[in-house]
Amino acid sequence: MTKKESLKLFEGKNVRAIWDDRQEKWYFSIVDIIAVLTDSHDYQAARNYWKVLKNRLVKEGNETVTNCNQLKMQAFDGKMRMTDVADTEQLFRLIQSIPSPKAEPFKRWMSQVASERIDQMQDPELSIDQAIMDYKRLGYSDNWINQRIKSIEVRKELTDEWESRGMDGMQYASLTDIITKEWSGRTTREYKRLKGLKKENLRDNMTNIELALNTLAEASTTEIST
Repeated sequence: MTKKESLKLFEGKNVRAIWDDRQEKWYFSIVDIIAVLTDSHDYQAARNYWKVLKNRLVKEGNETVTNCNQLKMQAFDGKMRMTDVADTEQLFRLIQSIPSPKAEPFKRWMSQVASERIDQMQDPELSIDQAIMDYKRLGYSDNWINQRIKSIEVRKELTDEWESRGMDGMQYASLTDIITKEWSGRTTREYKRLKGLKKENLRDNMTNIELALNTLAEASTTEIST
């Protein structure tokens, strides 16, 4: 199962979500959604609310809670932790148990998020447009964004080549370390340590020059492999 974590915004509040490629559905952090619906600015208060609600629903034999999954998500302290998640259908049922004037607007928002993802799968250009918007929102310059989008394209070509040769994820990581060390003198882990990163994406923390060098190295590797 290929999963991609994302951060969605509803009325300015963060909602962590993971897209499951195999099942083609989003899984949303239940605590984040409770924080939105209860208009809570205290993450611990939202967790306590969910704990009480979950216990009550379990006693009532509510299958929505019983079938909820746990997935690793990046917490607000940067650490990866197991988090209660639910898909769109489960959340529609769960929201009925949370009295909130935001319930209906939130349901419409979830439907829109799901629809946008389906559109992006049918038209990959929409995914690029969304990435550009996200990077701009985070304050990156247009020049950097252009470099980053190009690096994504080049990386995809490289991994497609590796996949065609029967390589797996572990081999991807090893080969990426070799490529990174060739142009930077450091493995990926060493480079992240140098930049003080933990779970953050290394490429999203590269300078324009670093992105250009990395992109050139991966493009050259693809060219040599074909």
